[in-house]
Amino acid sequence: MKLKTGKEEIAYLLEQVIKKYQLATGQRIVRNTNPKNYEEVAKTLSVISNELPNTAPQLEHDPYPPDPNPKQLDYPHRKYDITGVQLKDAYNQLVAHPRSFLIDASYIYLYGVGRKGFEQNPQDSNLVEGSDTSLTLLKDEQEALRQQLVACQQELAATSIRLNASFKKQKTVWLVSLLSLLAILVVVSVNWFTERTEWSTLRKDLNILPYQPTQAEVDSLSGIWLYYTGAPQARGNDPNRYHQVANNLVEIIYKDGYFTFYRHGANIDHTGYVQFESPSLVSIYSRVKNNTSNVESPIHALLRLDKGKGHLTSIATTWSFDTGKSNDMIGIRNVFIKQGEGGSLEEIINTPENANCHCKIMKWTQSPNRSKTFQLKYRLLDTLADESLKNLINEKSILLREPQEGLILTPELMNKQQ
Repeated sequence: MKLKTGKEEIAYLLEQVIKKYQLATGQRIVRNTNPKNYEEVAKTLSVISNELPNTAPQLEHDPYPPDPNPKQLDYPHRKYDITGVQLKDAYNQLVAHPRSFLIDASYIYLYGVGRKGFEQNPQDSNLVEGSDTSLTLLKDEQEALRQQLVACQQELAATSIRLNASFKKQKTVWLVSLLSLLAILVVVSVNWFTERTEWSTLRKDLNILPYQPTQAEVDSLSGIWLYYTGAPQARGNDPNRYHQVANNLVEIIYKDGYFTFYRHGANIDHTGYVQFESPSLVSIYSRVKNNTSNVESPIHALLRLDKGKGHLTSIATTWSFDTGKSNDMIGIRNVFIKQGEGGSLEEIINTPENANCHCKIMKWTQSPNRSKTFQLKYRLLDTLADESLKNLINEKSILLREPQEGLILTPELMNKQQ
């Protein structure tokens, strides 16, 4: 049986060599005219070809004289090295008589024996003279296509598995997220309902905002008020307390169903809130304004908004604001006189007027061209120009927590002392 020779033989051998190399390494060889593309395959065959002087008996190929290589040269300068150029030319059938060591190296790489051994026992009929190489090549191409199809199907199946796994994982994440959101919603709803129930109970028990005022009632209460009190008459440590009264300035501002309350005093300021208890009846809660969260000297009062009256009176549980332990609760009648609505208040300080009056001065600016000042101070009841005020805030306007003779000075007591 005779083997093919020359271009036909080497072209087929190198085609099979390149296919095997690609399968073994996963590296695709571009088969064009660039020698660099064939160099890695050439190096692989060179490993075999450089051993040919030593492998003739066992690998069944023609003997090759040894390569002394006295200069210890490396690839591609050794005697039996195969270069990319040589492999490219042989593959493209440009060489009529290819080098014998290239042929033997190709046989050994493909079939494990040299050309001589292969001829004695052919393992590939395509290399035998007279075989239909084109049909075999077609079958090989079909087999290669089949293998590629199988590989594509396997890759598609693997991709499908990964996508399904990813979808299941994403689905799990979505489900967990949804359940978490539902749990949060339930917790928030329960908390909201609980707080709403607690607020409803608290509002009912403490009688918070029991009545929503009309706009007319809001307008009647909101604004700036002059406030008169006879509380200084209950300060036993003040020898000059007889008929001492004080005027303050009150600012009441509507806010979401209730009112904020600010009272600017001659010496002490108060802050608090006001709410309507029923039509025309309001309760006032205030405390001394300080820079801490401590409640100091809380005051409770009721005020009736009598229509058509210039002076409105309130009844309050307040403090004498005496020094030391003498500071005690008292009941008292106070007077509110409305000055107007809107504008802004500011305290005037460090002016000659402050020094002259020994008082706190508040400026009420109603508009850019309209303002009014108020002197807040202690004064004698008898110096008030408004006679109607005198009977409202005299010594009879005060009720002590416990009866105490001589604390509230009356005209009779003053006459006896004289």
